[in-house]
Amino acid sequence: MSLSKNLLILALMLGVGACATDLVPHPSQTSAQATGQNAAAAERALALAAGGDAAAGKLAYEVCSACHQPSGFGRRDGSYPKLAGQHSTVLIKQIADIRARVRDNPSMHGFVMELRDPSDIANVAAYVEGLCIVPGNGRYSLPDAEEQIARGRQMFARDCADCHQAAGQGNKEKHYPVLAGQHYRYLLRQMQDIRDGFRQNSDPDMVKTIAKYKNDQLQSLSAFLASLETPGQPCETASARK
Repeated sequence: MSLSKNLLILALMLGVGACATDLVPHPSQTSAQATGQNAAAAERALALAAGGDAAAGKLAYEVCSACHQPSGFGRRDGSYPKLAGQHSTVLIKQIADIRARVRDNPSMHGFVMELRDPSDIANVAAYVEGLCIVPGNGRYSLPDAEEQIARGRQMFARDCADCHQAAGQGNKEKHYPVLAGQHYRYLLRQMQDIRDGFRQNSDPDMVKTIAKYKNDQLQSLSAFLASLETPGQPCETASARK
């Protein structure tokens, strides 16, 4: 029996949260895509049921820290996102999706496959969620920053705040990510990828909302979100980034 079938059976036996839409193939999906989505949904359900142990997650996170930094700060240039303070539910979904190749991320795939099982995933997510927040994320810095941020604020309030909340803090229960204080260039790249169909695990409602945006509008939206403070406990010293 395949790994994806084993995970699915375990999830159903436990009665945990793989919703029906995750487990029923869309008519346009290939068999491989449907198999990947089923495997990701089952692994996500098991990880959510595991709850997560932050102390155990600290050790498991070592495989992630070379790129994302021990602090979870990522890189200001947006090559790696800030993870610290992100909802554990969001982290679990993204890790499970990358492991099952539902989200195509070749550079990260090998690292997340180092996690042994859903408990490891839950532990890492719990640890990262509880990290303190290092100040000084990458922001939009051109002379028109004030104008861009004001424009982005209006767009966010109109089109995004219902899901991602007024301060960009997301929603843990609904798996909507924290966007506030993420690096500007990472935000811009991900929104362009979602709009252009390159990030295939995106929420369908997000895809519909962002489809109408041109690049200059995405720049404004990213500038605004990067200007916000990430919710969470601030780190006491700048050395926390190391």
